[in-house]
Amino acid sequence: MKLFYFFILLSLMNLCDASSKKIQVRKTLSSSKKIPVKSIKSPDGDIIDCINIYHQPAFNHPLLKNHTILMRPSFQPRKGPIGGGELFQSNAHGQEDKKPIAQLWQLGGRCPEGTIPIRRNQKARYAKKKHRNFPQLAGFSNHEYAYASVQSNKYLGAKATINLWQPQVQGSGEFSLAQIWVVAGDNSGLNTVEAGWMVYPSHFGDSNTRLFTYWTRDRYQSTGCYNLDCPGFVHTSNSIALDVALSPVSTYHGAQHEIILQIFKDPKQNVWWLQHGNDDVIGYWPASLFTDLADSASLIEWGGEIINDAQDGQHTTTQMGSGHFAEEGYKGASYFKNLQVVDQSNTLVPPGDIKPVARKPDCYNIVPGKSDDAGDYFYFGGPGRNPKCP
Repeated sequence: MKLFYFFILLSLMNLCDASSKKIQVRKTLSSSKKIPVKSIKSPDGDIIDCINIYHQPAFNHPLLKNHTILMRPSFQPRKGPIGGGELFQSNAHGQEDKKPIAQLWQLGGRCPEGTIPIRRNQKARYAKKKHRNFPQLAGFSNHEYAYASVQSNKYLGAKATINLWQPQVQGSGEFSLAQIWVVAGDNSGLNTVEAGWMVYPSHFGDSNTRLFTYWTRDRYQSTGCYNLDCPGFVHTSNSIALDVALSPVSTYHGAQHEIILQIFKDPKQNVWWLQHGNDDVIGYWPASLFTDLADSASLIEWGGEIINDAQDGQHTTTQMGSGHFAEEGYKGASYFKNLQVVDQSNTLVPPGDIKPVARKPDCYNIVPGKSDDAGDYFYFGGPGRNPKCP
């Protein structure tokens, strides 16, 4: 009988040992997914890890467990008219579209094929941010805007050339950004995909101007996040990193720098692509993440946004755009130009009658216009607190 119990005990020990080994193997495999194929030190101090493209955060989303990565759109929206001229003293639009996006980490090389660049977190960050909104929901918030919008039944995307600046941000919880919003739905069912540049010290750990994306399917309540902070956005580029510094930026009455961003729906692949210029595909949001945006957008917005925490009862000195009002024009104020939407025939066309809105024009304002060179454009921004904005 003692021998019988001995063998039972031995079997149980072997089972426990095997179970322990399986757990250890799982831990090792999980850990191996976080090991970069290559790491690149950026001149600004960031470390960029080149991670296997199938080990990115997107695939932790329950809807994307068996997702096959798409590397290229099945088509590009057809080009509509832009024109030519000298208002902004820049290259022809076609040449601008071919300029690569400039990020400091690229000076150290690029990630190998089959990997994506992910900025190594320097501190703990949270996927959900309480400081998030969009212009038409901002009536009772500390968000302030200067933006232009168009609204219709169906859009399949938007595009713009966005002037790059590095605005000063006052409070630790404040930010300043310039972006494109592609929107569908309303109330608690609001869906958005968004992209642009932002300065957000408390999130990124410094005051650099960084490329960012955002998405939500429930009005910023429980879904969505910046960049790769949560599962959702599928990153495909091995040469463009999200939440990484853009450089160089514009200088007041000096050299001007821009990025060209385009968001468009690929009906065949059923995804929303994010692209720089004509060729630099960054990644995509699967349409399955959304409700109304699963089909199309009904609202497009371009513009600037800041957070005003009103410390000590005074308006923030956080700048929007260049920190100067729209009336200063080229090289003084920040701008969006070549505003376009993707219509139902998958063609990039002028947006039509855009509606400019500035919530507090004595703090930040907007001046729209139209020209042969810049198509539909607007200047925007401001310094925040000033004698007319106490």
